[in-house]
Amino acid sequence: MNGFFASAAVWQVMMTVMMAPTAVPWLRAARRFAPAGTAAAGTRFASGYFVAWLPFSAALAAAQLGLGSALSAHTRALILLGAGVYQFLPVKSACLRHCRNPMTQFLGQWDKGPRSLLRLGLDHGVICLGCCWALMATALALGMMNYAWMLVLALVTFAEQTLPGTDWLRPIMGGALCLAAVSVAIAW
Repeated sequence: MNGFFASAAVWQVMMTVMMAPTAVPWLRAARRFAPAGTAAAGTRFASGYFVAWLPFSAALAAAQLGLGSALSAHTRALILLGAGVYQFLPVKSACLRHCRNPMTQFLGQWDKGPRSLLRLGLDHGVICLGCCWALMATALALGMMNYAWMLVLALVTFAEQTLPGTDWLRPIMGGALCLAAVSVAIAW
């Protein structure tokens, strides 16, 4: 059981590091909306965001430990294909629209209390997870210690969520992941 908790912690830290740059606009908005003198506004928001990713980190740890070295090329290809197809789905686009506009969320749900920041962080974390879970799951297929791939994922999620005019990136990434899945399946 210690192996599971250690693995889940590693996944959580990795997700936090990779997703932190995408949360910067949200943390700025949290500080802007926080009552004067609330120094912990960013911490409350970030805590909710962090908690939203915990179940996913636990699921990846369970999958990693359950499959271990038995992660076949077929399974890797399916993970890559699923992530590629997800890039084209309307739910991905809807989650990205949310992620790109923190002020809309804060204006619509802010209730002036410290618990509001925690709730907003949790809500945003869940939607951010809806946006990025498939891309992050590719770390199972390509290895979470594949630092080049982790850098690509961090850059893609940052660009998708924070930079204007990056809608062209989704289909390119989706197509690339589908091609990678075919390549892995053929090599198998």
